Parts: sequence; structure tokens; C-alpha cells
Amino acid sequence: MRARPAWHVATVTETRQETPTAARLVLDVPTWPGSVAGAHLDVRLTAPDGYQASRSYSIAASAPAAPGTPGRVVLAVDEVPDGEVSPFLVHDVRVGDQLELHGPLGAFFVWRPGEDDRPVQLVGGGSGVVPLYAMAAAHGAAGDETPFRLLYSVRTPADVYFADELAALAGPSFTLDLVWTRKAPDDRPGPVGRLTRESLAALTVPADQRPRVFVCGSTGFVETVAAWLQELGHAADDIHTERFGGLT
Repeated sequence: MRARPAWHVATVTETRQETPTAARLVLDVPTWPGSVAGAHLDVRLTAPDGYQASRSYSIAASAPAAPGTPGRVVLAVDEVPDGEVSPFLVHDVRVGDQLELHGPLGAFFVWRPGEDDRPVQLVGGGSGVVPLYAMAAAHGAAGDETPFRLLYSVRTPADVYFADELAALAGPSFTLDLVWTRKAPDDRPGPVGRLTRESLAALTVPADQRPRVFVCGSTGFVETVAAWLQELGHAADDIHTERFGGLT
């Protein structure tokens, strides 16, 4: 059953650098009902003068509250310069601080184990990998044998979100493909450049296998990839998209 969105008070229990521009936040949320992989939530900040600002962030990991145990939410927030919310979450929030959360939100861009036996293709750009990582992690935790493949377009090795966790998930039912747009790892030299229609075709599940496709990233990235996928024969109804244009 889908959990109903509600307001929750979260306490920060851990912060750490995720990439040069992003932070990982681990939150205890006593009333958290859990969420489906791919869902998101709103974070609301209130200034001393009463001014409020809220922004949406994908949920990287989530566990529901249980008797005697608070719920747990993991976020990965990329800083947007001059933003109202992300600079505070990346640089200023500390362990013990409290945040207001509204969620879980989203019913279209989600994945559930056992829901469909078709292959799943994930395509992420930059921080757009966060909800896709949640799906891949849920797939691994469930022992689901549905073939999963993630194509991740990212600038440099330092900019990979959840690098260790994604590497650990790789196996017979999960394939990780990385496209480096600015710098490849020193131990894996190879072509560097933006994702192209040709590389997308080579590194994704073919359309004749009718995969469910989830694409997340900047608006331009998502629109371009979705158009290429349809040109490659994927049905529009099989392509699920989530985009961001400057969440701060």
C-alpha cells in the first residue's frame, strides 16, 4: 500500500561529503512510514524571521519506523549556487539539527520488486542517479532476479554518487555502465565525452526486449535521452522520466 504523504520532523544523524558539490544526509524520522524506491520528498527550512523555503529531493534510501526504532531516510543533495535550501543542506546542517520533511511523494517514477518481470533500464545524468540508485538498491535487497541495467553519465570519477554501493551491487542481474563526460578513471582510460544516440543504443537494453525505462537528470538530458529512446524503438509508455531544472 502506498504511504500517505504527511509532515515529519527529522533529526540529522550523519552528514558527509558525497561529491565535490554534494552532501549525503542520514536522518532519523520517528514517524516515517517508509517509501517505494524512486519516491521523493520536500524539505522545508524556516528562517528566524519566519520566512520558509522548500525544495524536493529524491530519496536515496528509506526504512519505516518500527516499535522502538525511528524511521530512516537518506538524501544526497547537490548544491545549486545562490540557492535558498541546498547550500544550507550541503554546508551548514549539523548532526542534531532538525528538518521538516513532507512525503513520501510520487507514484509514477517508482519501482517495486515483483511488480513486472520485464528488464529494467535505468539512465541517469549527474545527481539524477539518486532515485535510480534507490531502485537498484531495492532490487538487490529483495534478491529480485529481474535484469537491471544502469547507464550513468557523469563528469568525473569524483562526481559519482554512491560509488561504492553501486560497485557492490554489480552482479549477474545488475549491470553498471558509466559514461565519463570530462575525465575517465586513470586505471580505466577510454573515450570521454557526452552521451550520444549511438552510445545510448550500445549501452542499454534493446527495444525488442520491451524494458521498463527510467530516466532522471536535468531537463535537457532527460528530453534528449527520451527522444533517442523512442527513435530506437522504445514505446513512449515504457519510458518513465523525472527531471530537475535548478532545484536549490
